[in-house]
Amino acid sequence: MAVAVTHPTSPTSPTTAVRRVSARHFVRLKLRVMGNNFRGQGWRVGLFVAGVLAGLWLGGTGFFLFAAPGLADGGRYALMVASLGGGLAVLGWLLLPLVFFGVDETLDPARFALLPLPRRTLVTGLFAAAFVNVPTLAVLLALSGLVVTAGALGGWSAAAVMSVGVVAGLLLCVAGARAVTSAFATALRSRRVRDLAAVLLAVLAALLGPLQLAGVAALGDADWDRLDGVAEVIGWTPFGAPWTAGIDVAEGRAWAAPVKLLITAAAIVALLAWWSRSLESAMVGAASAGPARARRGVAGGAVAQLFPRAVGWARRDRFGALVAREARYWWRDARRRANLITVAVVGLFVPVMVNLGGSGFSVGAEQGFSVPDTASPVLVSLSMLFVGLLAAVTLANQFGFDGSAYAANVVAGVPGQVELRARMVAFSIYLLPMLAVISVVVAVVLGEPGWIGLMAGTLIATYGAGLAVNTFVSVLGAYSLPETSNPFALNSGAGVAKSFLTLLSMLASAVAAVPMVVAAGLLGDVWLWLALPLGAAYGLGAALLGAYLAGDVLDRRMPELLATVTPRR
Repeated sequence: MAVAVTHPTSPTSPTTAVRRVSARHFVRLKLRVMGNNFRGQGWRVGLFVAGVLAGLWLGGTGFFLFAAPGLADGGRYALMVASLGGGLAVLGWLLLPLVFFGVDETLDPARFALLPLPRRTLVTGLFAAAFVNVPTLAVLLALSGLVVTAGALGGWSAAAVMSVGVVAGLLLCVAGARAVTSAFATALRSRRVRDLAAVLLAVLAALLGPLQLAGVAALGDADWDRLDGVAEVIGWTPFGAPWTAGIDVAEGRAWAAPVKLLITAAAIVALLAWWSRSLESAMVGAASAGPARARRGVAGGAVAQLFPRAVGWARRDRFGALVAREARYWWRDARRRANLITVAVVGLFVPVMVNLGGSGFSVGAEQGFSVPDTASPVLVSLSMLFVGLLAAVTLANQFGFDGSAYAANVVAGVPGQVELRARMVAFSIYLLPMLAVISVVVAVVLGEPGWIGLMAGTLIATYGAGLAVNTFVSVLGAYSLPETSNPFALNSGAGVAKSFLTLLSMLASAVAAVPMVVAAGLLGDVWLWLALPLGAAYGLGAALLGAYLAGDVLDRRMPELLATVTPRR
């Protein structure tokens, strides 16, 4: 795009000075915004440095793992490591931003909506700026080990081709992450398709289970030829094509390298085109929800209409109004709804795989799959412990969801205990039925319907203990979220903050929930009957105690908390 610079005294007479907007301007703008976000924020700088060190450590470890086939075993498993390892890297870039890490949107596309920038310029610039972060550099460092492997096996030509493949694969990872998160953000903004994300994530999670079972079975049988065949197939897909091009040259299949690079290039172009289509909706910040349906009259007047049906039992006072507001936000806010989807999918997937994914699986031509008899009350309690922690950790930054809107509560002088109890109740309206469903489904899958009380009791106890811990974390360790319609977006450096806070709160919540696991190990079958009532009492007591203690802290830190969660423009 060319921008004409006019003379200051003659606005209508353009001069010959013309500047063209390119990708480097977006990169410089992101660096400038990152620098401004770090200014006067020592904790952000500290977290960023910690993230850089962690990224270097992970990238260095991955480098040696990917370089090992060329240096240690003579290349026997080079193709397998490149195809499966690279494929997992691409899959991680597609799924992890949706489930855990989010995506860095220091440059919010909505900020460029009023600028006369062509879509191609905007996509190219934002795509280039997306590479300026720690995860991208860490992945580049890790997968550069494949260049060493290809060079050791096939010389400089194979290393050169692998260098091109690694760069192309990194482009594929970033393009996939941007396209997927932008598309999900667009879908989540539409109430008519608000369940689309849950369905897609459930399908993706369901696909991981058979893959893990197949991998466990292959490892148990020590039949590496089976994995070689899988690796060869993946190598001809976008998941493995860029990472195996150099290995093909080293093994004498030079004709395959340009074909695989062409497959990668086509996938990148398709992902960028997909991102370009959803980017326009992200800039507008809304999705069409269709014609509004006429609402029937609600008894009680305008006040009653503000209370959702699930909160109809609440009294029409300050506490009830806060519960109604939070319940409505959790259902309608795309960013919060994305967290509920994560808990639902992971909560079903993890316990099943932990209890059914042991070494007891046997696979044979005449046997098929057999379920191991390894599930025990202690193991089930541990898996339920993780689910309960994951459910509660969603509230670790609950005030960050509000942002500057939290000023209304500060001005109104809402007591801290009332605030926290109302937020707990509103969140539990969605979580408790979800935890009940998880308990029933996992018990049925394990073939132990008598363990439903054990699972539900452990979940409720862990969830209540997690609520107590995360109320403190949300008051003392809150951070701001970007003002964007993308529910997976994070400010620069906030990804590291989210990771550390999540780890801290989960560890503290696990310590608080240890008595439930100890009781499961000591009481044996008696615990199957006592788990539900004692777990419910333990969880409720822990949550109320946490709200009571953290409420006093919130009363003293309301102005500081508001300043922390307000996004810096």
